[in-house]
Amino acid sequence: MDERFNKWLLTPVLTLLFVVIMYQYVSPSCTSSCTNFGEQPRAGEARPPAAPSPARRAQAPPEEWERRPQLPPPPRGPPEGTQGVAAPEDEEEEPGDPEEEEEEEEEEPDSEAPENGSLPRFVPRFNFTLKDLTRFVDFNIKGRDVIVFLHIQKTGGTTFGRHLVKNIRLEQPCSCKAGQKKCTCHRPGKKETWLFSRFSTGWSCGLHADWTELTNCVPAIMEKKDCPRNHSHTRNFYYITMLRDPVSRYLSEWKHVQRGATWKTSLHMCDGRSPTPDELPTCYPGDDWSGVSLREFMDCSYNLANNRQVRMLADLSLVGCYNLTFMNESERNTILLQSAKSNLKNMAFFGLTEFQRKTQFLFERTFNLKFISPFTQFNITRASNVEINEGARQRIEELNFLDVQLYEFAKDLFQQRYRHAKQLEHQRDRQKRREGRRLHREHRAHRWSREDGATEGTVTEDYNSQVVRW
Repeated sequence: MDERFNKWLLTPVLTLLFVVIMYQYVSPSCTSSCTNFGEQPRAGEARPPAAPSPARRAQAPPEEWERRPQLPPPPRGPPEGTQGVAAPEDEEEEPGDPEEEEEEEEEEPDSEAPENGSLPRFVPRFNFTLKDLTRFVDFNIKGRDVIVFLHIQKTGGTTFGRHLVKNIRLEQPCSCKAGQKKCTCHRPGKKETWLFSRFSTGWSCGLHADWTELTNCVPAIMEKKDCPRNHSHTRNFYYITMLRDPVSRYLSEWKHVQRGATWKTSLHMCDGRSPTPDELPTCYPGDDWSGVSLREFMDCSYNLANNRQVRMLADLSLVGCYNLTFMNESERNTILLQSAKSNLKNMAFFGLTEFQRKTQFLFERTFNLKFISPFTQFNITRASNVEINEGARQRIEELNFLDVQLYEFAKDLFQQRYRHAKQLEHQRDRQKRREGRRLHREHRAHRWSREDGATEGTVTEDYNSQVVRW
């Protein structure tokens, strides 16, 4: 009797043991949460410190902006990219200025790629006409057309400028000799240049000339370089530029100036003259601003880094150039922003530093030119290595509030142009496939009809020969 009882008792015990073991394997994550469930800190024990709130961080004094580590914010907008290694970018050297190094751009996943289908897709915010989205330039490199590159500081313009002189597949490529910063970009069979940029013609209109300077200077410069017998022919100027996220660009310029760079030789020509020292004071007393802190860089109200992209793309003659007493500040800012948006929209092409592959795609479709090697999206920048807290970031956005609005506008237009160009490309591909299938069907039908006719002729010939034999 005891033996039978022990057997009956052993079965549920083994079953319970098996259930407990399986539960531990199935739910291993419960070990920590279950053991601590319901535990409260004992009297006298200190609670773990809570993480500071964003509001507390934003109230930190400015001298702590550069000391406190801060994770970089999430990327804005639909990004793209593939990893790569940065190449050095050097600015036109000035006495006492170090060479500018190329910004390695942050890599961001492409939201339109199939493997990222779960990410939110691009949603347009601005309404653009079909004319605004359609960009195709009948660029006549053998004629008198000229591409003019407006190079804004710290937007990856040096890398893009090198693509223009070294990476385009041309009938007569640019001649670039070792040790020389400028290349010779002549038209096929002519000694005339088709490209106006830092690496082809140099800073002919001044160091980092803006839209106001270039539109008044480039035609006269090109007429001097051109042959007199061609002056009667019309010439088309196609302006292009690159833009960058305002916060990243601002931090990159600060680090560049901190290393001792200046752009003191810039002319800032407007309405036929340069600004007076009263109109454009300097932010530092010596030869350069080496070692400047971020706080000092932001505190200078005359710093041209503030809203640089809007100022370099706007028509400054509309607001009295650099004379800040010409109109009130609010009206001046409104006119500058609208002028910059209008000029950017009407340019033949503009690219975004954060979207290298899409920039390449749109340039190739716009000018019907092909690059030899694909663009590379860089994933490390001097700006990305700068650790700033939320308060410093907000201050930079406030100082560049016009650039922030311009970049949102530009990014939306850029993405819509890219999507429109892709749709047109898909339509052309579908049309080509349909045309190929139609030609294949016609060829096959023609071949079958020819074979049927040959067979019928053979049968008739055999029948006639049999009749004669009979």
